[in-house]
This record gives sequence, C-alpha cells and structure tokens, in this order.
Amino acid sequence: MKTPVLSLERSLKTAKRAIVLGIGGGGDIVGTIPTVRFLELFGIECILGGLPWERAVFDPIPGPRILKEIKNVEVLNSTVWIANKETVTTTGVRFAESVVAEVYGKEVLLVDITKGVAGVVKGLRGAMRKLGADLLVGIDVGGDSVAFGYEKGLASPLADSIMTASISILSGEFTTLLGVFGYGSDGELTHEELERAFTVVAKEGGILGSWGITPDVLCELEMLVSKVPTEASKIPVEAAKGERGEKTIRGGIRKVTLNLLSTITFYMHPRIVYEKVSMPARLVSDSRSLEEANEALHSIGLFTELDYERKKYQEKRSD
Repeated sequence: MKTPVLSLERSLKTAKRAIVLGIGGGGDIVGTIPTVRFLELFGIECILGGLPWERAVFDPIPGPRILKEIKNVEVLNSTVWIANKETVTTTGVRFAESVVAEVYGKEVLLVDITKGVAGVVKGLRGAMRKLGADLLVGIDVGGDSVAFGYEKGLASPLADSIMTASISILSGEFTTLLGVFGYGSDGELTHEELERAFTVVAKEGGILGSWGITPDVLCELEMLVSKVPTEASKIPVEAAKGERGEKTIRGGIRKVTLNLLSTITFYMHPRIVYEKVSMPARLVSDSRSLEEANEALHSIGLFTELDYERKKYQEKRSD
C-alpha cells in the first residue's frame, strides 16, 4: 500500500470549522450526522448541507430545483444558498434539509448543481471562504461516488459524480474528505463492487479512516429518520439495531443487504477516488451545466436519475 496522501488525525486536529454535505440529494443529509458528531469530538464546528433535489416520489418535477423555484432561502452566492425550516419549493415541497434545519434549530446549506462542476467549485470555494471553513466533507449514502461507471445497478450517478469531481478539484485548495456511509444501502452497487472500488483506493493510500454509529448517534438517527423521509439513510439505523438479511426499497425495485458494514462511514481522499476509480466524476469534470454533465454520462451508456425522473414525468403527463 502507498503512503496515505493525508493524515486524518492531523487534519482534524487543526481544523476549526467544516462544511459537511450530503452529496446525493434526497435524504443524504441524514447520513452526515455520524460524521458531524465525529468531527465535534475534535472541537470542529460543523455546517450541514445538501442538494435541493428531492426524490420524484416527493417532488415530481424532474431534476434539482433552481433558485427561482425555492421560497424562503437566503443567497450566499450564485450556487450556495442558506435554507431554514421554512424553505420549500414554489409548489410547496419541503426539502430534507428544511426538516433538518427545524430539528436542530440551525440554518443549513443548499448547493445548486445545475451549473455543473464549474458552478459548484466556484460556489463552494466562495462559501468556504465566506463562512471561514477550513474543512470540506462530502458524504455519499450508498456508495455511488466510488462507482467505476460500468456497474449494472448504477442508477443515480449524476449528483454524486458532479459533487465528487467538485470536491476533488477543491482538494487542491482546502482539506477535503469524501465519506461513504451505508455501504450499498441505496441498492445500486453490490458489496462486491464496493469492495473492488475500496481495494483500489486502499492500494493508492486513499483510505483515511472510518467511524461507526455509536449508541448516542443511533438514538439521534432514529429520531431523524422518523422525521425525514429516507430509505437509504434508514438502512444503517436498522443494521445498527441488529436487523439482518435482504430488504427491498424504492418501491420494491432494489434490494439491499443489511449488515454492520452499512453503519460505518469510510473516509477517503477525493482525489484518489476521482483519479483511480470514478470515471463518471472524470467525465463530468469540465461541465458547466447539469445538461452537459448528464450528456457526458450518456457517453458511457449511463441512464441517470435525471433521465429516470424525466421519463416518469412524461409518462404521468401522457396518462
């Protein structure tokens, strides 16, 4: 194994304030909580955030919401906004981030990915500086961020690839971490596929550490998943309580296997994941819009979550 490219312990001992983002949309912000509590042990103040992209079952309009489609939100910059418990879409859909803001009595961030990687990088760079943050952490619930791109079950690569590429680029300016929580809990990558990706990252010195769900955090997550509609972030909670075996999610179309691996957040260097594993992230790295990123993923035959939502939306309109 190569020498680790970053010392997790030294980085956390020197960090003062972190932006911790759920990078896949939906309920991924719930998956940031174990990491937030871990960072707080080092005295790090954490600012939570996620994407303004709810699953189609809650928001039938395809894709993430843009600024003019959101009410009760404060603009930090063109791609990073500040949400509160009252933040909703113009059609009345509440974001998972809004619920989290209400539960904790704190404002949270929303990151607009519709301007592609270029927009996310610019926005997060500005947010880090304006908010005085020196650590940027992206949390992926399930593991799509470490997909090579050819995995048969890969169904929602768009948001994760844009955010993984963005965080990787910013690793040249800030201390950054990519965390995978849930180990297959979204039913897309198999455990064997995840193990293959993790092995590559480990050989390159990119596995920086891990942290599990403590009893206190388990109680907190139980409370949170009772308020935030999420399936993928709920799987680790069930596994931590001793549930085992297979379970179906997403209306029965995906299967997940419950085991203790899903209770662990694995921290990796985003640059290693970007360079050695994630072809989707590399393909979208030059994107300046959501459409550009989506088309880049089409070049290797991927059908993204945006494609799925558009297909379902058109089918409903045709009924």
